[in-house]
Amino acid sequence: MINDKKINKRQYAYEVIRTRIVDGTYVPGQRIVIDQIAKEVGSSHIPVREAIHQLESDQFIEYKPNFGAIVRGIDRNLYMESLQLLALLEGYATSLSALHITPAAIEELKTINQTMKEMLENYELEKLGDLNRKFHFAIYAFCPNKLLVANIQQVWERLDIVRRTSFTFFSKRTPKSIEEHDSIIQLLEEKADSLKIEEIARTHKLNTLEAFKSQH
Repeated sequence: MINDKKINKRQYAYEVIRTRIVDGTYVPGQRIVIDQIAKEVGSSHIPVREAIHQLESDQFIEYKPNFGAIVRGIDRNLYMESLQLLALLEGYATSLSALHITPAAIEELKTINQTMKEMLENYELEKLGDLNRKFHFAIYAFCPNKLLVANIQQVWERLDIVRRTSFTFFSKRTPKSIEEHDSIIQLLEEKADSLKIEEIARTHKLNTLEAFKSQH
């Protein structure tokens, strides 16, 4: 029972800190004050320190000598590595989802992508990033490997921290990205070979990586 309580407090502290990092309450470079978190979650320092170690492992936090735990920013290399990782994860998740996705869901993808086209035409670029996420996670909703989807979600959230502070949805890349969405929809609708779907979905993300490289 004691161990269960300790785990629960550690998990609670983890969720509190992580949520604040993801939603922008804590910004890159901000120090995480252990005393303050411990008081808020009603625990000793130990579960909070364990939560911070886990967040460090998840690359949300880093330790600075003589300063302590701070919210980690994402530099150019880590951003590119994250996109490479997503290319692998999302390619496989899309191929798995293709085996289970429904006709109704495919129609929803068409609607989302059409909305993206209209927003692009009207220069309503601020909402395109959210629609892009909605498009892909509408596919992953049918992925039977929930751990895979959870890992994709985690990397997206880590990248969201960066998008709020420096990098943005690449407007020059957007028209081509929307076209690639059409190709993915077509493959899903045709129930194409899983390896083909995985390849196209992986390339879709790698093209975003190339767009990033060309701008930075």
